[in-house]
Amino acid sequence: MTIPAFTPYAVRTLFAGLATSLLLVVSVAETANAQVFRDETPRIAVVSAFAPELEILKRELKDRSEHSANGVVFATGTLEGHEVVLFLSGISVVNAAMTGQLALNRFAIERIVFSGIAGGVDPSLNIGDVAVVERWGQYLEMLFAREVDGGWATIPFFEYPYGNFGMMFPRSVTVLRDGADGAETRFWFPVDEALLAAARRAAEQVTLTRCTVDGRCLDRSPRIAVGGSGVSGGAFVDNAAFRTWVFETFGARVLDMESAAVAHVAYANGVPFVAVRSLADLAGGDEGENRMEIFLELAAGNAAAAVKAMLREIPGRR
Repeated sequence: MTIPAFTPYAVRTLFAGLATSLLLVVSVAETANAQVFRDETPRIAVVSAFAPELEILKRELKDRSEHSANGVVFATGTLEGHEVVLFLSGISVVNAAMTGQLALNRFAIERIVFSGIAGGVDPSLNIGDVAVVERWGQYLEMLFAREVDGGWATIPFFEYPYGNFGMMFPRSVTVLRDGADGAETRFWFPVDEALLAAARRAAEQVTLTRCTVDGRCLDRSPRIAVGGSGVSGGAFVDNAAFRTWVFETFGARVLDMESAAVAHVAYANGVPFVAVRSLADLAGGDEGENRMEIFLELAAGNAAAAVKAMLREIPGRR
């Protein structure tokens, strides 16, 4: 930019400032563009909520390479003969949705497999068991209703597909996706049938761990249970009455804080999804105190073992 010599000093200063600002904007834009990456290798995303779950799988990752975006570290390589990208979702529905979409924006993801621990809701399941359910719902999307005359007043423009727990009325959510005429209202997000079939085959092949490294053993050998429903929401549940309501209301086998959010993101993007959740506690149904701290590592290991067995059952291995 050339500034005429006869231009008043104040104007020359303004021009100089603008020129400097433009150079800074260009520089920042170039730096930002340099940091953006897009991996075009078709991959399976294997996601965990927190580090103990993911580290088990990362130890077996071959040809490992790492990328970082928005503070999230993505580890690429091969696992059980598949090209994969491993990363942490972070705990909570917001973190899970955010990192799930970030991964889809940066990688050519063909399937999403969520691996992690959960709270058991179905009385037929015990700590250490692995649940691979057919659908996920966001059960804590709710109206907290006004109490009137010994009852509850709901808001008419929400949809309430299930019964309430006191003032808490579950409601459906809306989702946008390509090819839809508009926003779709739904409660459940389906799991991919082919991935469920792989889970059923894996259930016949894998032996899950029964005892912790310090010798504390479960009453029976854990198993993989395929089918049923799961729910997710932004609460750690350790309440027997609420657990019973969740089972009776939604037919849920497990509850957690991430899977339904990733299922929502996967559905919106048209990407096959499945979650593999191993029970670390019983969401308030344990005898005595919550036992998650005792069985966390065992449950995480069982989830990882189930994921690896599933990967071996998915076509396309090297």
